[in-house]
Amino acid sequence: MTKGAWAELAVSGAEFAVRATPRAKKPGVVRDAGVFRIGVTAPADAGRANAAVAEALAHALGVAKTRLTLIRGATARDKTFRLD
Repeated sequence: MTKGAWAELAVSGAEFAVRATPRAKKPGVVRDAGVFRIGVTAPADAGRANAAVAEALAHALGVAKTRLTLIRGATARDKTFRLD
């Protein structure tokens, strides 16, 4: 995946559904039926996996990770991020 592979989706105010997989053997980002499936190697403790997921999503959208806000699912696998 190249940086900004889904840059056309990076519209201010857009919300992105994410299915996160912490401690994934193969990290990566895939978009399937409108949902981003993001695998990260970080464990799901102390918010490290959430930070890694946000960073991977930002990279895929070609935006700064500070522009993404986690609005739902801080402790769940299914998350929703908003682009500010």
